[in-house]
Amino acid sequence: MKVAIKKLMKASIELKQAILEDEELVTTIDSVIKMIVPAFNNGQRVHFCGNGGSAADAQHLAAEFSGRFYKNRRALPSEALHCNTSYLTAVANDYSYDMIYARLVDGIMEKGDVLIGISTSGNSKNIVKAFETARAKGIITVGLTGESGGDMKGLSDYLINVPSSVTPRIQEAHMMIGHIVCELVEAAIFFED
Repeated sequence: MKVAIKKLMKASIELKQAILEDEELVTTIDSVIKMIVPAFNNGQRVHFCGNGGSAADAQHLAAEFSGRFYKNRRALPSEALHCNTSYLTAVANDYSYDMIYARLVDGIMEKGDVLIGISTSGNSKNIVKAFETARAKGIITVGLTGESGGDMKGLSDYLINVPSSVTPRIQEAHMMIGHIVCELVEAAIFFED
C-alpha cells in the first residue's frame, strides 16, 4: 500500500512540476490574476461553476474571495452558481440539467463579470452552455480543464488546461492554481492593509 501511496503522490508532484515549467500556462494564470483584480476593483463579480468534485472546488474558491484568504478585508463579490438547490432542481426538472448554469449567467451576470468554469474534460454541457451565454453577454470566461480543453477551449477567453487526462490529478492542480489566483488577487487588491 505504501508503494501505491508514494506513486500517487509522485504523480501529483510531477504534474505540478510540469505546470511550473510551462511558461505559457504560467503566463495565462498571471493574465487571469491581472484581469480579475480590475474586475473586482470596478465592481464586477466573479462566479464559478462545475460538477461533482469540480462543483466543490468552485464553491471552495468562491468562498476564498467572498470570505477571506489571508487578510481581514471586505468581501469580494463571488459565488458558486450551484448553491441554490431549489433553483438547481427546478431548472434541471423544467428545462434540463444542461441549462442550470446558462440561465443563471443570463439572469444575474453582467458584461464585464467573470465566469470561471471548472471541468476536467472541458466537455461538461452545462458549463459549455454557460460559456456560450457568457460570450453573448460580454462576460469574461476562464476555463479550468484537463489537457485538451475540450469544447470549452474555443469558448474560454483564458484557458488553463492542466497537462493531464487523469481526473484526480487535474482536480488537485486546479485547486493549487485556484489558491494561487485567490491569494494573489487578494494581495493585489488589499496590498495597503
